[in-house]
Amino acid sequence: MLDALTNPDSVLQALPEAAVLLDPHQDRIVAANKRAIALLEISDSKGLSFSSLIGGDLPNFLVFVDEIAHRKEAWTRSVRITSFSGKALRCEMRGTLSSDGKTLLLTLIDLDELDRHEQVTETAKLQRAGLSAWKRAEGFFTELERQNQLILNAAGEGIYGVNAEGKCTFVNRAAQEMLGWTTEDLYGREIHSVMHHHHLNGDVYHAHDCPIYRSFRFEQVNRIEDEVFWRKDGRPIRVEYVSTPIYDQQVLAGAVVIFRDITERKENEQKLRDALDQIAELRDRLEQENAYLQEAIISERAHHDIIGTSPAVQQLLAKIELVSKTNANVMITGEAGTGKALVASALHKDSERRRRPLIHFKCGSVAADATDAELFGQMRGAFPGALRDKPGKLELAHGGTLFLDDITELPLDTQGQLLDALQRGKVRRLGALEPRDIDIRLISASSADLEREVAAGRFREDLYFHLNVFPIHCTPLRDRPDDIPALANHLLDIACKRLSRRKPRVTEAVMSRLMSYQWPGNVRELRNVIERAAIVSTGDKLILELSSGATLGSKSVGQILTDAEMQGAMRSNIVAALRATKGKVSGRNGAAELLALQPTTLYSRIKKLNITPSDWT
Repeated sequence: MLDALTNPDSVLQALPEAAVLLDPHQDRIVAANKRAIALLEISDSKGLSFSSLIGGDLPNFLVFVDEIAHRKEAWTRSVRITSFSGKALRCEMRGTLSSDGKTLLLTLIDLDELDRHEQVTETAKLQRAGLSAWKRAEGFFTELERQNQLILNAAGEGIYGVNAEGKCTFVNRAAQEMLGWTTEDLYGREIHSVMHHHHLNGDVYHAHDCPIYRSFRFEQVNRIEDEVFWRKDGRPIRVEYVSTPIYDQQVLAGAVVIFRDITERKENEQKLRDALDQIAELRDRLEQENAYLQEAIISERAHHDIIGTSPAVQQLLAKIELVSKTNANVMITGEAGTGKALVASALHKDSERRRRPLIHFKCGSVAADATDAELFGQMRGAFPGALRDKPGKLELAHGGTLFLDDITELPLDTQGQLLDALQRGKVRRLGALEPRDIDIRLISASSADLEREVAAGRFREDLYFHLNVFPIHCTPLRDRPDDIPALANHLLDIACKRLSRRKPRVTEAVMSRLMSYQWPGNVRELRNVIERAAIVSTGDKLILELSSGATLGSKSVGQILTDAEMQGAMRSNIVAALRATKGKVSGRNGAAELLALQPTTLYSRIKKLNITPSDWT
C-alpha cells in the first residue's frame, strides 16, 4: 500500500492510530501523523532520530525490526518508548515493511488509553446491567470484607490498625485477648497514649520516638524485637512487632501493626541467663575451692593433728569441742608457729559446715591495694587489670568457714568494709551494682597483741569486739615441753614418709636436747629441725643439728627471754638466713625454705622487723 501512494502524509493522517514512517537505514522519521506527534510530544517530526525515543531499548527494537524484515509485519509490547519530554509510554508497536525495504510504517497503540476504554466499557456494562448488577457487586464486597474480618480474627498474632492521626481503626480478636482492651475501648482513640506510653523501666515513651508513628509519618517499615504494650489492667507485656504503612489509592493512610506476646519467652531467656550466670559463678567458686583444697592437701598442716597431752593442749581441745558446733566467731591468738591454722582447721572439721570449704586468707600476703579485690571479689573492668569476674574470699566461703590469718595486717579501710559485710551478711564485688548474700563462719588469728593494736589505733575496736566472741589462745611450745616427744615423733614420721627414708631411732639424749631448747619458732621451728635431722641421718639414729650451747641474743638457751629479746632473736635468725641465701627469699634454697616458712609469711616479717638489704650484705 505504501508503494502505491504518492503522498504518504495523507495516508498517515488517515490512520486512526498514531503512526510514523521511518527510514530504518538512516534512523530518521520521514513522516508522522497528528496522533503520533501528540503522543510523542514532538514539534517537528521530520528528520528526527527515532532511536532517541527508545533509549536503552534499542537492542529490543533492532530485534523487532529484524522480525519485520523476515515476516514483512510484526507487533510487540516489549520496546519501551519515551516521549520527547521524557514521559514513559506504554505502547503496542505494529510494523510493516515496504516492498523495497526502504521505509517502515510503525503504528503505536497507547495501552493506557486502551485501558481507559476498557474501564469505560465495563462501567457502561454495569450501568446497563441495572440495579441487580449493583446489588451483586455490593454483595461481593460485603462478603469480601466479612472474609477479611474472619482472616484477621483467626490470626494468632495481635493485629491493629491506626490512621494517619494515630487513632485506632480496627483491632483483631487476638489483640483484644492479649491486651484486655476491646474494640469499643480503642476505636477512634490515640492508641500510643493508651497502650504504648511508657518503657518497661517507667520512662515516658514519647510519640515522636515511636516506630509505629514513624511508619505512617515517614513511610517506614519497622521491625522491633523487644518492647512493651500496656494492658487495660495496667500490666505490661513484652512484645515484638512489625509496623507497616498502608496506602489508599497511593495515598499514605496509616499503619498496620502485627505483634506477638513474648513475655514468657523473655522470662525463660532471663531464667536461662540467670542459670548460666549461676553455673559460671559456681564453676568459678569450685575452681577456687579446688585450688584451696589442693593447696591444703599439699600443705603439711593438712596432715597434722593436734598432738600433745599437756594441760594446755587438753584445755585447747576442750575449747575446740565447746565452740566448734556453733557459728560463733572465734579469735585465735598466740605466737607464730604455735598452730593457729591447725586450730582453725580443727574447728571447721568439727563444725556443721565441714561439707563446705575452709577458705584460708593471710591478710598480709597481698599488697594493701589488692586486699579488697581478694576479699570482696571483682567485676571485669572494675579497675585496671581486672580482666574477668572473680569471686572474693567472702563469696568462696559462703556456706563454709573463712579463716583470716594475721588479721592485724588488714588496712583500716578494709577493716570497716569487712565489718559492714559481716554485719549485713552481704558482700559487693568491686565494680558490681548489687550485693550478694553470704553466710559464713569467721575464724581469725593474730600473733600480735590485739588490745595493744586497738589502743594504738591500728585496729578497729568495733571489728575487734565482733571477731573476739570466743577467744582461743595457743600456748608456746616452751611452756609445754611435755608435748615435745609426741610432736617430734609425729613430725619425724611425716618427714621420713615424704623423703622415702627409713625412720631413725630417737635417743634419750636427742630427746633431752629437744626438750631443753626454748623453741622461739615453736612447732614450726621444731618441724624444720626434725626435717633437717631426717635428711642428715643416714644411720639408724637420729642426728640432731642443735647445739646445747646455742645462744639466743645475749642469754644462753634455757633462760627466760623477754619479748624484745625474742623479737631480736627472730630478726637475727632471719638476717642470717638471708645472708646465707644472698637475699633470696622464695624458691628453692631460699630463706623461706631454710626457715620452713611460707614466703608470704617471711616477707611480712621482713617488713614488720624493718629488715633491709644493708642488714645482710
